[in-house]
Amino acid sequence: MEEEEQQFYQGLERLLGPKQGRFGQLFAAAGWAHVTEDRFLRKLVVREGQGEAGRPQPGQEVTVKLLGVLEDGSLVEKDPMLTFTLEQGDVIQALELGVQSMQLGEVSFLLTSFQYAYGHLGRDPDIPSDASLLYEVTLLQIRDSPDLGLLPPSTRISLSKQKRERGNFHFEREEYQWAMQSYQLALGILDSPGAVPPSPEEEEELQEHQVKCLNNCAAAQLKLQLFEEVLASCSAVLHIDPDNVKALYRKGKLLSERGEDQEAMKILKRALQLEPTTKAIHAELSKLAKRQKGQPERPAPTDVDDLVQPAACQSTWVHRLGPTGTLVLLWYQNSASPLLSLVAVMPVSASKA
Repeated sequence: MEEEEQQFYQGLERLLGPKQGRFGQLFAAAGWAHVTEDRFLRKLVVREGQGEAGRPQPGQEVTVKLLGVLEDGSLVEKDPMLTFTLEQGDVIQALELGVQSMQLGEVSFLLTSFQYAYGHLGRDPDIPSDASLLYEVTLLQIRDSPDLGLLPPSTRISLSKQKRERGNFHFEREEYQWAMQSYQLALGILDSPGAVPPSPEEEEELQEHQVKCLNNCAAAQLKLQLFEEVLASCSAVLHIDPDNVKALYRKGKLLSERGEDQEAMKILKRALQLEPTTKAIHAELSKLAKRQKGQPERPAPTDVDDLVQPAACQSTWVHRLGPTGTLVLLWYQNSASPLLSLVAVMPVSASKA
């Protein structure tokens, strides 16, 4: 065991006594501050920080040293230099909220119930469901987020991939709102105009990642029943990649459900030409054809999500597809809203690399 772990467990023993497994007493112990009003997230300062430096603010980047254990003393989190941006869903809520209450250089214990940690699902293979956690956190650095316009394309692609992967983490946990936010952030990074124009190879890679983020966004929006937003995401994908089967299928299926049969048939037939063996497309076309002939419909055997996986977008997007082109998308505010706005695509002069 490393020295820092030994010191951590010594501190833990002073809190709990020689036996582990008594986090319950800490939730009621004196001397702890309540980070949240429900008292499910508490903090005990071990070493005061630099008060003059202030506390980190939403949108800033922080770097922390982290150790975390379960009630039985099992070490399940360890990172000497964990960097994340506050309030962007990069880490669990216990760390988001706890770190915002800290000062630079501060060392604190954070005690969290499962509500602010990994919830009912836990985290395979080491954190069970409904698990409370105790962290020792040292706030090492606070800084403003980098200016995306000054970053080279390769760095923006790397940052965007991290956000997209975090979105996939949330999607798999059925945290669809957080997933969509992560995909939105990933798209925003890709869409930021850089000081250095991308090379043809980088431009192609940027568009490839845009397509993945937009398709992932559509998957999350489907789960949230934001159907007009799904259509807008699909349109954005197809502007970049007209032969993207995931986007064609999603858009065709949703148009069919809205009764726009002619356009739905056209789009689904195009999807079938590209992937003639995909059963979901055949089923949707068959359902559409029967409805047009007035025959009883059978429910399609597969959902949209059987064809597509999350691979993010917001109510209004400005997409920069190249050094000279811009794509602007406006769509309906909400599928339940009586106020509808137009989906508009402005032509671009840039061509696909």
